[in-house]
Amino acid sequence: MDKGTETGFFKRVSIRYTIFIYFTVSALVAMLLSGEALYVQMSRQLTAVVQEESQAVLGQVNRSVDSYLRTIMKLSDSLYYGVIKNADLSTESVNDQITLLYDNNKDSIANIALLSKEGELLEAVPAARLKTGLDVTKEEWFGNTLERTDNLHFTTPHVQYIFDNSEQQYRWVITLTRAVEITQGTSTEQGILLIDIRYSSLQQILEDITLGNQGYLYMISSEGELIYHPKMQLIESGQMTENVSAAMEYRDGSYREDYEGESRDVSVKSVGYTGWKLLSVTPEKGLSLSNLKMRLFVAFVASAMLLALVLINAFISSRITNPIQELEKSVNAIEAGELDTEVYTGGSYEIRHLGRSIGDMAKRIKALMQDIVVEHEAKRKSEFDTLQSQINPHFLYNTLDIIVWMIENEQKQEAVKVVTALARFFRISLSKGKSIISVRDELEHIRNYLTIQQMRFKNKFTYVIDAGEDVMELACLKLMLQPLVENAIYHGMEFMDGDGEIYVQVKKEAGDLFFEVRDNGLGMTEEQVENLLSEKPHVSSKRGSGIGVKNVNERIRLYFGERYGLAIVSEPDEGTVIRIRLPAEIYRETMEKEQR
Repeated sequence: MDKGTETGFFKRVSIRYTIFIYFTVSALVAMLLSGEALYVQMSRQLTAVVQEESQAVLGQVNRSVDSYLRTIMKLSDSLYYGVIKNADLSTESVNDQITLLYDNNKDSIANIALLSKEGELLEAVPAARLKTGLDVTKEEWFGNTLERTDNLHFTTPHVQYIFDNSEQQYRWVITLTRAVEITQGTSTEQGILLIDIRYSSLQQILEDITLGNQGYLYMISSEGELIYHPKMQLIESGQMTENVSAAMEYRDGSYREDYEGESRDVSVKSVGYTGWKLLSVTPEKGLSLSNLKMRLFVAFVASAMLLALVLINAFISSRITNPIQELEKSVNAIEAGELDTEVYTGGSYEIRHLGRSIGDMAKRIKALMQDIVVEHEAKRKSEFDTLQSQINPHFLYNTLDIIVWMIENEQKQEAVKVVTALARFFRISLSKGKSIISVRDELEHIRNYLTIQQMRFKNKFTYVIDAGEDVMELACLKLMLQPLVENAIYHGMEFMDGDGEIYVQVKKEAGDLFFEVRDNGLGMTEEQVENLLSEKPHVSSKRGSGIGVKNVNERIRLYFGERYGLAIVSEPDEGTVIRIRLPAEIYRETMEKEQR
């Protein structure tokens, strides 16, 4: 809101109602924040309760499934150790004993069969024979069972396809297999005991469980195949999907996941040693009713508190209105530039104290404004003089020696090139006393400097300046890059065996302007890097410009603030990278601000 709009607002609304509105709005915001915090806390507590309930139900179901599977495994042990292991199949049949065990468990068991390692059906109850043309030795479960003889192996639910029995042709089963030793006469060989578990008996255990808040249970194998899901038919027909890929990675515990745009809580429990996982899913939208009640409760409490605060604010605003109105007149006069105005000091103690403080402040502001004008001009002149005095004459003398040597050796073109670069170098160094120049001028200055140094060091190094047009008209500090490049040449490359490389890059990132000076020189230790930004000199003033890296860092912070400046990364024999951070401000706009 600009000044004119703000003035119009205060003309239309009295100070009493302004204070009343501000206090009320502030209280409303505070209550909304408090209410939101209360709502979040209660939501978290509700979620924790739901998770605990889901974990409890999941644990109960897991115990039921585990008990059911243990019953099947005990049957497997009874068949093996009580029947098969003690029998000689060459002289006796174990069909009656297997039939007895089958009859006792036929509500849970569909088939029991004994197979040789060649795939021959030795015994089967109640199935009569294998399906015609089926070679069970090629089935995956057959090979896995013989390879891992110490384990019990469970398949995922499937339609029974092994035995030729019309009554059980379309029955869903889960097959349990284990390797067994079969005795035939004097020889012993491996075989497979197969038990088809009725899927309906396991399904019944899981279907009897209900979760609140639209939750449900499902079970997967270690390979991510669905063993049970309440909407299995929809999943198999492609009308629905389940987040099985994420569930495979979950360990026992509770998780929050986002699936198909829906946030939901998931609890996981492993089933025995089968590798199966039981998962309970509670959609967040299932808590909508509770959330609505909670919101209404918070809204009611907030409304009651707001009504009370409105009454209190109305009383307070009426008590402090008149003194503040008078004080406002004085402040408006000071705002208009009348710093000699007599400030109102009536009303309560706080208003009187505030009035006296504002009067004193107006006097101090007037004195400080005069001091700032004088100090600002003195500071600018001092910085300019200091900067100019730091340009070491040795650099100029050495450059003139190069020019004289080139002229004497009839290298006129090179001499012209160095003289031109030197002239442009000092033109930008002076810059009519300005401390802020454009990136274009700063890069031109460093390019001239590098040209002279290349001549001086007889092309011992190469350089690249990388900057796009989008940064050329931004503002930067004058003589900022030269000390960094100078440091790279004298310290990083003078004693190198190979060719030196200097890379200067300028780019704009996230509203800031970054300069980077990189070299492949000798690098520095951590102590040397610290010295660069301390009082200890690093580059000899007799050879360089005399403007230290610390000087650059301090000048940047002086002009642009503490969040800007230098960052140095260097390792011995690896080179050095110096990164400068400045605000990305347009040079023209910056100069207009300074001229105001």
